[in-house]
Order: sequence, then structure tokens, then C-alpha cells
Amino acid sequence: MKQSIKEKIISYVFKTSNQPILFRDLLSANSHYNEGMYVDAGKLGFRMNIIKAHIAYLIICALIVMPLIGITHYFLKHLNFHISIVGTVFVTAAVFLGFNFFKSWIRDAITLKQIKKGWAVHFPFFAYEKYSKKVEEIYNEALRKDIAKKDLEQYVLDAIIKES
Repeated sequence: MKQSIKEKIISYVFKTSNQPILFRDLLSANSHYNEGMYVDAGKLGFRMNIIKAHIAYLIICALIVMPLIGITHYFLKHLNFHISIVGTVFVTAAVFLGFNFFKSWIRDAITLKQIKKGWAVHFPFFAYEKYSKKVEEIYNEALRKDIAKKDLEQYVLDAIIKES
């Protein structure tokens, strides 16, 4: 099976745990992810290697910036050098700001991947794309009703089956 570039970056940058994701942690992570919130990496069993993230970002930047420099150098070499200096400042700022976007992007990608992995274990008969929002609503309702931890799984499964 061929991996996409995104999958290769994720497998290079992140270390994932072999332990299964707990049911309650999956529900919490799904709820937070659907709301666009930060999801605790420990609950989903992954950890970022920041050095490898910098290396991956460096390679991506080199593949994008180097040809850009070559092209713009050809056109800017006869113009005022101040334009090149100002352009360099903006490109440098973009590269350093871009790392935060890159880090956020790959973290969201691994979060979704781990949620889907846990989903396949706990909800094998319910497609993630179709049921993730419904399960989020059921989970939030269970929290409001203060359903006990031991009864949570049965409550959620019963509610999904009723809605199907």
C-alpha cells in the first residue's frame, strides 16, 4: 500500500502507542475535535518528536523556497537590491510563522487518524463520517445527565441504535 506524503510525514514525526484508546477518551477526543478544540495527545496515544518535525518542515521549505529563490533571483538581480532585502525579510518571516501552521496541521491529521483508529475498535458498525456528530451529541447529553463511567458505553450504544 502506497503512503501519501502526509502519511509519511506523520509516521516520521509522531510516535504512537500500541495501547488501545479507551472508550471515554475516544468520546472526549471526538467531541473536542468536532468543536475545533485542542485534543490531549496522551489520551489518543501519540507524541510529537519536535526535532523530526523541524527536519520535515525544513525539507518542505527547501523544496518550495529554493526554486522560488532561483526564479525571483533571475528577475530581481537587475533591480534595486533593497527590494531583494525586503523580500528576504518577508520570506524568512513566512518560513518561521509557517512552522506553527505546519505543526498544527500535522497534529490535527494525527488526531483524526487516531480517532478513526479508536472508532474502528469501539464503533465498528457505525461509519465515523456519518455518526461522529451524533455520538458527540449523545456524549454531551450523557455528561449533562451525569451517567456513570461504567454505564457510559451502554448508554451511548443504545442511543446510537435508537437514532439509526
